[in-house]
Amino acid sequence: MKYQINQNQCGFLMKDGRFVKTLLCGTYHFVKALGYEVAVENMEGPVRFDKVPREVLLEQDKVFAGNVLRVMIPEGHIGILKESGVAKKVLTEAEYLYWNVWNRYSVELLDMRDPQDAGKVNKAYMAQIPLKYYKKVEVQPGELGILYYDNQVVKELQTGTYYYWVYAKDVVCRIVDLKIRPLEISGQEILTADRIGIRVNLMCTYRVVEPRTMIETIRNLENQVYACVQLVIREYIGRYRLDELLEQKEEISRFILERLREAEKNYCIEFGSAGIKDIILPGEIRDIMNTVLVAERRAQANVITRREEVASTRSLLNTAKLMDENKTLYKLKEMECLERICAQVGNIQVGGGALLEQLRELVR
Repeated sequence: MKYQINQNQCGFLMKDGRFVKTLLCGTYHFVKALGYEVAVENMEGPVRFDKVPREVLLEQDKVFAGNVLRVMIPEGHIGILKESGVAKKVLTEAEYLYWNVWNRYSVELLDMRDPQDAGKVNKAYMAQIPLKYYKKVEVQPGELGILYYDNQVVKELQTGTYYYWVYAKDVVCRIVDLKIRPLEISGQEILTADRIGIRVNLMCTYRVVEPRTMIETIRNLENQVYACVQLVIREYIGRYRLDELLEQKEEISRFILERLREAEKNYCIEFGSAGIKDIILPGEIRDIMNTVLVAERRAQANVITRREEVASTRSLLNTAKLMDENKTLYKLKEMECLERICAQVGNIQVGGGALLEQLRELVR
């Protein structure tokens, strides 16, 4: 039987199921009836011929061994297969065979036994490595990362991107937000000292100042801070009557902030501000207070009206005294009144001249 092997191919000659040798390009004739068989394969990429153990091929045939690249991946390592210096594939199995004739291959081994060595690897390689082999940690501005190996604290991570191998150790990073956080307490129903139920809305801000201690000692930080603020509000407001609370809203905010700062160490935080947004009264109490407010405003308006009336009367009295004492001033006042009357009259029809005489007499 005739076998034609091209320049980019090779053949594996088998006789009765046993490997004989590797055939390079050329024309060959073998009698199939005598048990000969030739498997032809392109010499590109990985070696696919698997009818003979690779150790036999490499040890018994120097032609084959000289045309392939044997890659052995040690325990705790992975390989980066490069073609002409460019990364092509990640190698994770124990052994590989690649044709190294037309394509020039090389392998770079990456040691995964030390977790932090992943940070030294080219970022282009990390994009090709499966995520199960490493952990990527991103710490944003205003955050802090606490790094753990097998649940043991290793170090704190500042803002940046980090890579860690997870082969030898369990790697975990807890991210803590250090920025100022708002917390709103809405609709807290509280009974005052005079047994009136009110609802209070409060706003406060805080930030974490001891992140490591907070992680190790506190679970659900926001819920616990929320409960702390609730208790402080109830402690203060329950002491006072409704009218006292409405009069000292600013004092309430200052007291609450002071009490919160006394408790902040228990939660590894620092309070920045606290203040009452609203005090919401029950419907019937609100109606009563509105009625009282309207009555107060009406009383104030009446006082002002009476005051103005008294001032107006006093002014008229003073004017009358002056005119009584000064006849010229009296005449000027008459002329002023006459001018006002004439200003309102469109036409004056005079008959017999009596009116003109009367006007002259009036202004003398």
